[in-house]
Amino acid sequence: MKTEDRRQKAEVRPKKALGQHFLTDLNIAQKIVEQLSPELEHVIEVGAGTGVLTQYLVDDLKERFSVIEIDRESIDYLKTHFPQLGERLIQGDFLRTDLSQFGPHNLGIIGNFPYNISSQIFFQVLKYKDQVVEVVGMVQKEMAERMAAKEGSKTYGILSVLMQAWYDIDYLFTVHENVFNPPPKVKSAVIKMRRNHVATLNCDEKLFVSIVKQAFNQRRKTLRNSLRPMLSPEIIGNKVFDQRPEQLSVQAFIDLTNLMDPSASHGQP
Repeated sequence: MKTEDRRQKAEVRPKKALGQHFLTDLNIAQKIVEQLSPELEHVIEVGAGTGVLTQYLVDDLKERFSVIEIDRESIDYLKTHFPQLGERLIQGDFLRTDLSQFGPHNLGIIGNFPYNISSQIFFQVLKYKDQVVEVVGMVQKEMAERMAAKEGSKTYGILSVLMQAWYDIDYLFTVHENVFNPPPKVKSAVIKMRRNHVATLNCDEKLFVSIVKQAFNQRRKTLRNSLRPMLSPEIIGNKVFDQRPEQLSVQAFIDLTNLMDPSASHGQP
């Protein structure tokens, strides 16, 4: 494993439009990489920048490692310093990438995710949930807290429910502003997501997503008020609708979906 600080020769300017804040602390970089499980069949790094994580992955994983980077300047830098990547260095938008090309299962995602698209990155992961079994990523601290939050928490929301339906999520550690170039205005945190054993949610999954989003879009209201346009007269009096969305667990949202689904039997959630 190479530990040379290749960033000293970097010629990549952090771009605000791409949400780039380059990690400069190699100890933290190595600590992030160490969170990856060894049994992954392939690992994709999203937005490698100047390769601070790449240097700990490229030689160890070899053919099991690819990089997706949208920034032309970073691509040129990575080609120069990591020629062994070859065609596994892909210039492209992760949000538009067909992840099925990397194999049918046991795919891992790692990266210092740009804050401005981090939620979109997680929704992209969700699209490939049967393939992506692990994600290790650095995001804004506030987002990490939302991702790992449980019901009853003020930070519990749409991402909490949708991601926890399919993944076990751990908040690993906090990262301070002074280890980035340029320093962000907020603290960061590293999370780890591992695919759970849920094959299906045993409900209409599209309706489940719609209900979760509609409920939290008006999170201060009771479910009866926030979901009123979606409720039929025969269920609107159910006591579950007296609650607010942050009070419901993932399973409770699944039960709620079945209650609201016209094609499902109307049992009590």
